[in-house]
Amino acid sequence: MDWASKYRPKHVKELVGNSTALRQMVDWGQTWTRESRPLILYGKPGTGKTSSVYALAADLNWEIIELNASDQRTRDIILRIAGTSSQTGSLSGAGRKVILLDEADNLHGTADRGGARAILEVIRTARQPVILVANDLYQISVEIRSRCDPVQFRALPARSIIPRLRFICSSEHLSCNDAALETIAVAAEGDMRAAITMLQAAAIGRQALVEADLSSSKKDRRSTVFDLVAAIFGKTGGEDLMKISYEVDETPDTLAQWIEANIGQIGEGNRVSRAYQYLARSDEYIGLTYRHQYYTLWRYATLLMVLGVSEAAGGSGIHTRIKAPERWKKMGSYRKQKAIRTGMLDKVSSGLHMSQHSLRDRYLPTVSALADRDPAEFAREFSLDADELNLLIHDKTRSAKVVKTLYDEEKRLEKERETAERAERRKSAATRKGTERTHDTAPAQERGENQGGGQEQADTRPDVEVKDRRSQKTLFDGF
Repeated sequence: MDWASKYRPKHVKELVGNSTALRQMVDWGQTWTRESRPLILYGKPGTGKTSSVYALAADLNWEIIELNASDQRTRDIILRIAGTSSQTGSLSGAGRKVILLDEADNLHGTADRGGARAILEVIRTARQPVILVANDLYQISVEIRSRCDPVQFRALPARSIIPRLRFICSSEHLSCNDAALETIAVAAEGDMRAAITMLQAAAIGRQALVEADLSSSKKDRRSTVFDLVAAIFGKTGGEDLMKISYEVDETPDTLAQWIEANIGQIGEGNRVSRAYQYLARSDEYIGLTYRHQYYTLWRYATLLMVLGVSEAAGGSGIHTRIKAPERWKKMGSYRKQKAIRTGMLDKVSSGLHMSQHSLRDRYLPTVSALADRDPAEFAREFSLDADELNLLIHDKTRSAKVVKTLYDEEKRLEKERETAERAERRKSAATRKGTERTHDTAPAQERGENQGGGQEQADTRPDVEVKDRRSQKTLFDGF
């Protein structure tokens, strides 16, 4: 068993670091009501986000329903598992059920089609606590973020990681000096899970561990495209630049798009012009590569775009946030619009018992006119959100206002139902108590009546016997 799982904290007090985030989670859990907003835990991997949810659930006696990236997270699956669970109580005797959606920023592709919109639906209708976990907060849609409270988990300092490693060494009867533990903690870069994995890798076949034994356990960290862009516009030497470019897991055409998106940060006109010349020449080699399927030419394309643009930049540095390629933003916007359109067509066509093809090609103008006449009733009937309704009535402000009104009405009705349920429970409890009180007094009355009847019999029986004896005496005397 891997040590990261074996020594996962069981309770909140066992977690390391991020005391502010943990305090916020505990306060949320202890005061949770149906009006409470879901949480989004975000931060780098290995900072304790998922472990904190399990620890909190254990402390509060909550059951956990988890969906993570290893599961298919289509709309139907999320609504069937998380949606149903969020509406019902626990059958295991636990206090509540917490719905945990891990890696919520990693919804993409066919396997997760409609997943983000299903999560939004779960959040809007949940009667149980909901927690989302993500590495990048801004990879989650604005609609979901606006309905949740964010909780940031920061990278753990080495001084917080070392005591945990020392505890694991003691539990595993492994001798390890402080220098070795510090080396592991620093190399982990704030990732507790990576630190524990590195310790376990170094400890294989050993009873004692020193700093020299750690070469095989160092964290495998590859450079990212952000590292490369920062290095190109910084003062990094040519040899180091090429080393970073080889570590980045991107093709030269993708790297060229990232570099182009940030060329504007150079500032000076002549330098910008020279940078574009290098980039254009690099693009020629990329084109030749694809045309002739001769991928050796990628080497020259990379040299030109990395070393050439670096020379043109002259170490000007990055003074603002590194920008993503504009083309990616447009593609992301297109994918979002397509997902909204598909969701709207699916809901409306299912409700009208027709195919999406027929709705889109023949009846969409008619349906749009009906929606525009009474958007509130239409949105309620087909469970449309603001974006989906906007596709039909073409009025973003009106759509948002209508959906917000429906949401507020739904909340009000939910509160009324809860109030009625509480009143019904109190009434039932009072009725049960009254019934129990009646059952308790009835036997006492019966006992009293029986005692009284017995006394009457005891009082009257001697008279009867006396009368009988008298009548018998008189009779015999007469003879």
